[in-house]
Amino acid sequence: MECNELPKAEKWRRQIIGEISKKVAQIQNAGLGEFRIRDLNDEINKLLREKGHWEFRIKELGGPDYARIGPKMLDHEGKEVPGNRGYKYFGAAKDLPGVRELFEKEPLPPPRKTRAELMKAIDAEYYGYRDEDDGILEPLEQEHEKKVIAEAVEKWKMEREARLARGEEEEEEVNIYAVNDDESDEEGGKEKEGEEGQQKFIAHVPVPSQQEIEEALVRRKKMELLQKYASETLMAQSEEAKTLLGL
Repeated sequence: MECNELPKAEKWRRQIIGEISKKVAQIQNAGLGEFRIRDLNDEINKLLREKGHWEFRIKELGGPDYARIGPKMLDHEGKEVPGNRGYKYFGAAKDLPGVRELFEKEPLPPPRKTRAELMKAIDAEYYGYRDEDDGILEPLEQEHEKKVIAEAVEKWKMEREARLARGEEEEEEVNIYAVNDDESDEEGGKEKEGEEGQQKFIAHVPVPSQQEIEEALVRRKKMELLQKYASETLMAQSEEAKTLLGL
């Protein structure tokens, strides 16, 4: 701000640009060491801020607006960390430990599958219809089933013994398959008696005998042969004869 002459301000600006160019060339050498590279990078950023102050003063003294029309070559050499505007990394400083990770872009999330693509992978195995194919699940289920049945039987026995110990009479077991003699056959079923000592069962629908089945098959076969070889006139005569005979 103490400089009131435009030519002097232009001279100081050019001098700073020369120093920046020199240091930017030096920082390209990765063999300088981490500490030297960090110092050079700090110095370059300090000179860039000073250059900006001189450009602002030149504009105040009536000179050109270098911030708008000046070359941006030196600025483009550096790279800003996202979220940290104003401080730039140059040359080998961009590969320093802890800095390289800042510039790495996060990997894009995998594209979401459409409903049609998801449905392609759905088969019978998805719904559990092939769980027994591996031969592992079925033996485990059988073993668990035996265990559960044994536990249920043991529980029933304990409850039964407890009832008997209390003096309660055991309920008479009811045979759900037994048929009463007085049961009426309202549906027209026929009672089928087995061999001696076997339970009796009732068929509630008429069951044809073997002879009736054979006669029905013979009639059906005759009709098929008549339809295949006989004419319509012969068929009509045959039906008329059956009607007269009462067949």
